[in-house]
Amino acid sequence: MALLGLFILLIIAMLFFFKFSTSPQFCRSCHIMEPYYQSWKTSKHKGVVCVDCHYPPAMPHTLLWKKFQALSQVVKYVTRTYSSRPFAEIDDAACLRQGCHSERLLQGKLTFGRGIKFDHKPHLLERKRGRQLRCVSCHSQIVVGKHVEVTLDTCYLCHFKGMKEGRKLEPLGGCMACHKIPEKEFAIGNIKYRHKDFVTEHGIECQSCHLDVIQGEGDALKERCITCHNQPEKLEKYGDIPFIHDNHITKHNIACFHCHSEMTHSVKTVTKPTKLDCGRCHTDMHNGQKNIYEGKGGKEVPQMPSPMYLAQVDCVGCHIIEEGKEESHQEFNGKTFKASQAGCIKCHGEKYAGLLDDWKKELAVALIALEPKMSEAQNVLAKISADAPDYARLKDLFAQARYNYDFVRFSMGIHNIYYSAKLLENVNDNLDKFANEAKAALPALAKASLLDGSFCAMLCHAKLDVKLPEEVKYKGKAMPHSVHVEAVGACEKCHDIVRHKEVPLKSDLSICKSCHEGGM
Repeated sequence: MALLGLFILLIIAMLFFFKFSTSPQFCRSCHIMEPYYQSWKTSKHKGVVCVDCHYPPAMPHTLLWKKFQALSQVVKYVTRTYSSRPFAEIDDAACLRQGCHSERLLQGKLTFGRGIKFDHKPHLLERKRGRQLRCVSCHSQIVVGKHVEVTLDTCYLCHFKGMKEGRKLEPLGGCMACHKIPEKEFAIGNIKYRHKDFVTEHGIECQSCHLDVIQGEGDALKERCITCHNQPEKLEKYGDIPFIHDNHITKHNIACFHCHSEMTHSVKTVTKPTKLDCGRCHTDMHNGQKNIYEGKGGKEVPQMPSPMYLAQVDCVGCHIIEEGKEESHQEFNGKTFKASQAGCIKCHGEKYAGLLDDWKKELAVALIALEPKMSEAQNVLAKISADAPDYARLKDLFAQARYNYDFVRFSMGIHNIYYSAKLLENVNDNLDKFANEAKAALPALAKASLLDGSFCAMLCHAKLDVKLPEEVKYKGKAMPHSVHVEAVGACEKCHDIVRHKEVPLKSDLSICKSCHEGGM
């Protein structure tokens, strides 16, 4: 009888513990949960017990698994093996269950905060930026004291990340997707304005007046991964953006700001002079020069950084001469520093005197030599019907030639004379292909050292008294190098100029056959 009574008491105790373990007070018994308990207690969800959200509707076996997980958390707390930063995944089913927010998707558009328009349906049912959002993507525990409430920082991240560059601000959905045009009149100083006069009647964009409304970049730095992961195989996935988003957002309902840095959005009241940003109007200045110098950006031409770029010489290494403006005007016009051969001499000595001018001259000669060929190719293309079967191919050949030609021309090719030579060589090759496929005769090419491959010897080696080897080894045999230089001439007839001082032999040495019976 005593055993039966003890058994009944045990059952009652287990039922009581089961019931108590589903209450917020039980969760609070762990001290690390106190902040979350307090934020829940003052939130709109204070009438909903923790387990209703943290354990979504499920089959009985799933519920048992959840209870086992909860019991393991109790064990971790007792044994002091728990994490000081608790983390929980809330399933959408917990939010959209019957009696909670099951009709949220059917309620259409709503307005919250300071007149912000929002509609749950497209956010949850349609993929945004290629990602499937979850309830906790926006409703998350980011701000201390606010339990599962919308944090606008999440909205800003999605709508603004990557959408501002220079003078352009193109938020996802546009400004009017979230904001209404203010109805009331407002005053700045002694002048009164109405938004409708500008936005509706004149079509003025919001960002024409509202500057600096976005702060932050929203970057996801790799350091943030380490706060959750320390396995090398997981950290290696850092660059796999589709996988990262699918795994964190879609599968595990992790809020965006666990990974991304903050972005903010506010329309500032004009109380002091605007902080002017020249970059809003002067955008992408000197991009061509930078790309030429770094040896990138050309079409179908391998990257070939300038030797000075590889040596980490910055722009100020060559641009050392202050442009000749009256000193009294510099307060208004500022200063400009131009490149000068004095920069060459400063680092390399007097033997480099005149080299910069030689480069400029030979570059101009090469561009002039190509121009008649380019113009005639354009005339030929204009006479070909767009319906012709070979039109697309010919158009592509000409477009690539024009692009590389303009790249060198407008980007000051002297910033990387080796890369410029390769680009112009590609221009000529494509024009030759164009002529062959179009069965058209293009003007003969005038002599130019950057086009015939003789620029190395002509521009630099002779001037700098570079000593070429008298003899070199090729396929185990001694070859009289100096004899070949005199006989063949241009270095590029035999060598492929990969970059400065890297000149491997070309794979096609058919030029050898012109002198050697049977070739090599």
